[in-house]
Amino acid sequence: MSTPTLTLDDSGPAPAIRLTGRLVTEHLGHVERAFATASPQGGTVRIDLDGIEALDTGGAWMIADLKARLEAAGDRVDLIDTDGQRAELIDTVIAALPEEEGVEAPARGLVPWLAGIGEKTAGVGASVMSLMSFVGQTLASLVTCLFRPRRWRTAALVSQMEETGFNAIPIVVLMSFLIGVVLSFQGASQLRQFGAEVFVVDLIAISILRELGILLTAIIVAGRSGSAFTASIGSMKVREELDAMRTLGLDPIEVLVLPRVIALVIMLPILGFIANVSGLLGGAIMSWIELGVSPSMFITRLQENTDVWHLIIGMIKAPVFAAIIATVACWQAMQVQSSADSVGRHTTISVVQSIFLVIVADAVFSIFFAELGL
Repeated sequence: MSTPTLTLDDSGPAPAIRLTGRLVTEHLGHVERAFATASPQGGTVRIDLDGIEALDTGGAWMIADLKARLEAAGDRVDLIDTDGQRAELIDTVIAALPEEEGVEAPARGLVPWLAGIGEKTAGVGASVMSLMSFVGQTLASLVTCLFRPRRWRTAALVSQMEETGFNAIPIVVLMSFLIGVVLSFQGASQLRQFGAEVFVVDLIAISILRELGILLTAIIVAGRSGSAFTASIGSMKVREELDAMRTLGLDPIEVLVLPRVIALVIMLPILGFIANVSGLLGGAIMSWIELGVSPSMFITRLQENTDVWHLIIGMIKAPVFAAIIATVACWQAMQVQSSADSVGRHTTISVVQSIFLVIVADAVFSIFFAELGL
């Protein structure tokens, strides 16, 4: 039994693929790689079938697949067969091939369901380990820069502070002002039923200073700056700029990640304080309009009944929220694969994960401070 072979002949006016031997299913493994890599250059390609000693449907399918691949590349394919029997079998196989590839139905039952849960759990575990590793690399770069101040990227840090902080002030002010207006209006509607309208000041102050001011600011920053971090670094990875940086001896975490993390840690508390002031202003204006609480009375009750710890607690949360948002955003950027679709997908994931982790951290802080009696 002669082993099948595939050879390329470029000596003629048109490139030719010559097939010899027994091209049957039993021996297709010998020529599988040759069929997969055969790509003669030319407008017309001849496939010579006369040297084939035996041909079955398996071999005919391989020839049909090669013919389809060459035609998809823009070549014209001619089958050379003296007696016509082999070409007839190939045509029969081509006619029997489905026009669309079938899609395997997903497995059903208890075992596949448990397997799916296991795979997702393992994926979550791998993601957590990857994130922890990224956090470690970031902290190592931070320590290195602390001991070597010349490695600080001051220009990048200032640029990121402007982008994440200064440019975000308008949207933060508007959001916080409207939140204060809504809290004042809704609180007045409910407290008026009990003749306790004056307590709307306490409601606004505690809600904004302790929780809503910094939490909503962090959510806005996650959607605005966090997505920008992932998109910009992810696009650089797609364009292989990160590989170029490593080739030049530059650490992408030190050059790209560290300035963004530090800038957000510095600017989010400032944005949170601005949000608090704007929210209190909105609440004071609506209280004046809706309840007749004058600005002087609002300020007096604010000073008398609002503990400064409410403001301090909100400010304590801010750097933690900022570190979560920046770290998750940059980590997701490093997970981007070499496609624009991957950039968009990981940008969405980074925003969702950042907001989720910020809310979880806020819940942990609430329990912690409640246990401390603050």
